Amino acid sequence: MTPKPQDEFENVFDLLDQVRLRPGMWVPGASLLHLDSLLTGYRVAMTVHNAEEDFPFWTPGGVSPFDDWLNNRNGSESSLRWSTQIEREAVTTNTPPIELFFALLDQFRSERQQPPR
Repeated sequence: MTPKPQDEFENVFDLLDQVRLRPGMWVPGASLLHLDSLLTGYRVAMTVHNAEEDFPFWTPGGVSPFDDWLNNRNGSESSLRWSTQIEREAVTTNTPPIELFFALLDQFRSERQQPPR
């Protein structure tokens, strides 16, 4: 994976690939709360511009697919956003939160691409 210009991004996952390459450039302090804010802004821009795409990180008025997946993975019904849940888990596992986020994102994406049973 190499850096690419923003005008070549096709979806939110292209953006996240670039964040993974250079988190310090995109997310101050590699904070998941800042990443969550960035993604919320992305979702708001989608609404303003009537853009349609798979966006699993925030669903206005509901639980996002990523939050739902994380709750199922953790066996909980947490009302905390994915960013807070992952930051708390990172503390208990002594893992940098941004690294844990991308590991979980890879797992989430892999499982979503599985054909239905």
